[in-house]
Amino acid sequence: SISLFGEDHNYTKMRPELKDVDPDDAFSSVPYEKGLNFLIYLENLIGGEKVMNPLLKEYCSTFKNDVVTAEKFREFFLSSLKGKVDDKILGGIEWEKWWYTPGMPYKANKFDTSLMDECVEAATKCKEGVIVEGSVVKGWSTAQTVIFLDKLEDIQMEDFKAGEKGEGEQKEKAKFQELLSGLDKKCAFSKSRNSEILFRWYKLGIRSGLESVFPEAIKFVLSQGRMKFVRPLYRLLFASPEGKEKALETFKANKHIYHSIAAKMIAKDLKLSS
Repeated sequence: SISLFGEDHNYTKMRPELKDVDPDDAFSSVPYEKGLNFLIYLENLIGGEKVMNPLLKEYCSTFKNDVVTAEKFREFFLSSLKGKVDDKILGGIEWEKWWYTPGMPYKANKFDTSLMDECVEAATKCKEGVIVEGSVVKGWSTAQTVIFLDKLEDIQMEDFKAGEKGEGEQKEKAKFQELLSGLDKKCAFSKSRNSEILFRWYKLGIRSGLESVFPEAIKFVLSQGRMKFVRPLYRLLFASPEGKEKALETFKANKHIYHSIAAKMIAKDLKLSS
């Protein structure tokens, strides 16, 4: 979402300014991910789970059936921890910077990356021609497979960007088509019944111009209406020479199946509305 909007865009803030803005335009994963990072930062700051978990339980109990603002959360957080956590620590929390700094989270948390490191390394090796074995992928959790495919997409986008300046995007696409075909033979990602995995597989395939992916991606966007899946796929189809007309044709014929907000936003993505 941050790369889509741009790192300095208002919509990449945890709390974007929404005056005179259609909130549907601002909707993305940004507040969720930045909010998660902020809560983890606060948890580590005050003493870990043993302090944070009871506080969150009390928070839910206090504000059930109520409307909660960020200011209410801050007031509750600070008042609940007064006398339990050093005032200097609580006073040093830069709430506004966390809330209003655009781009990536204001401060980076330290996470245990041991489970994801293997997947990232496997994606990197795929680029080098060493395709991960299906037996290895079967041993991964869904989250690990998602990380692998996300890393592969990062590599793909970097290669395609470099190709625009150097040996050409078409040559990079051909390389990735070969890579994806070999990967699917071993790991059968195209046969997955998990939407998170299929979504990422289709993104890789559409961007590479992999012919077999296009009809399956069309079936996918007609099988459900979650914007996190359908909007990026429609955008990629629309941006590709192979998929543009099919994206328009599919949406025009089936827009009634989507929630009104999803239909409105997809129409914007396909340049069918202002």
